[in-house]
Amino acid sequence: MAPALGNWSTRAYHRGWLLSQANGLFDFFQHNSVNSKGGFYDLDDAGKPLNAEGQVRPLHIASRAVHCFSIGTLLGRPGAADVVDHGMNYIWNHHRDRKNGGYFWSLDNNGPVDSNKQGYGHAFVLLAASSAKTIGHPLADGMLADITEVLNTKFWETKHGAIAEEFTADWQPLDGGSYRGQNSNMHLTEALMAAFEATGDRDYLTKAESIADLVIRRSAGSVDWRVAEHFDAEWNLDKDYYHPNEMFRPAGTTPGHWLEWTRLILQLWALGGKKIDWMPDAAKALFEQSMVLGWDNDKGSFLYTLDWADKPAKRNKLWWPACEGAAAAHFLNEHLPSDYHEECYRKIWNVIERSFIDHENGGWHEELTEDLVPSHSLFPGKGDIYHALQACLIPLFPATGSLTKGIVEAGGKL
Repeated sequence: MAPALGNWSTRAYHRGWLLSQANGLFDFFQHNSVNSKGGFYDLDDAGKPLNAEGQVRPLHIASRAVHCFSIGTLLGRPGAADVVDHGMNYIWNHHRDRKNGGYFWSLDNNGPVDSNKQGYGHAFVLLAASSAKTIGHPLADGMLADITEVLNTKFWETKHGAIAEEFTADWQPLDGGSYRGQNSNMHLTEALMAAFEATGDRDYLTKAESIADLVIRRSAGSVDWRVAEHFDAEWNLDKDYYHPNEMFRPAGTTPGHWLEWTRLILQLWALGGKKIDWMPDAAKALFEQSMVLGWDNDKGSFLYTLDWADKPAKRNKLWWPACEGAAAAHFLNEHLPSDYHEECYRKIWNVIERSFIDHENGGWHEELTEDLVPSHSLFPGKGDIYHALQACLIPLFPATGSLTKGIVEAGGKL
């Protein structure tokens, strides 16, 4: 690396470029995705609703919108607070199950489409409530108390130190309760940290550390720092697991999640006062494995999945691993700086700029072929702002916690 170039994240031009990309994402989603009948639209490439009348709205999309536009509100973006209000009201008044407690997975204009209670969705409700609390939304405290009780009494399994995956609407274990997944627990780790930052309640942080210990130190550490996705009810690794939903439960391993955990582990390490000594080395190992095994050296970007022999399985390239890779490289640069991490940071952003950012229509392409051509085999359009926005903004604020914490502590100053 040429010394004169320094770290991009310290360069005024690069920081301005990142902010302009974040503004473009805010523009694209703020003015196109809000559904007047509640919740948010999935958008096509041009920013039009994919299904204006029959749109099915999953819980995590509304929750992510609340989180992201809370960030926009903290930054001082006009209109962002209106989007937060829209999303919070929809989650509280429609997704919330007043009879049995918890939150329905998906709705349409007529009510629940999938009334099951998913750990993944509930993790994002906790993130939404925590982020909304940072801007003083009137529903935030009630939602935060409600979702915390649900997670503690319905999902949390003390003997494992992590959450169960899914239940029916009336809290019966779905499919016999035999499945446990790291994905829902990973996103809960992010949300627990945000809740700790918003409230100061250390129980949230303790639970986040417990999940990380299970999923990363014990599980990923036992398979050479490849994050396993699928487990049985006793958290035994299931390498042969198959599910037809390749968006949420792909077979094999998913390098994008190794990258996501890289950032989350360093964030958790910082929030805990840098006392847990295994975390920095684990973060470095996760990132290096993702670059060595998951990065396509010929065509660029990260392969979606690998098999357990570390061979490419699903060769399409998704936007969110690239986003998580950029954020992970930045966190590593801040906590464990090296030329290697900076070179990876630039390499990832170069692919994002060249192939993922939709310079014609706005927003980002969510899926590319192996050859980096836009496609729609898994994702029908442009679903939400969450991964791309965080990738753009994380390098602009201190790597000491979540974006909301960083923005608040910086007084909104870039």
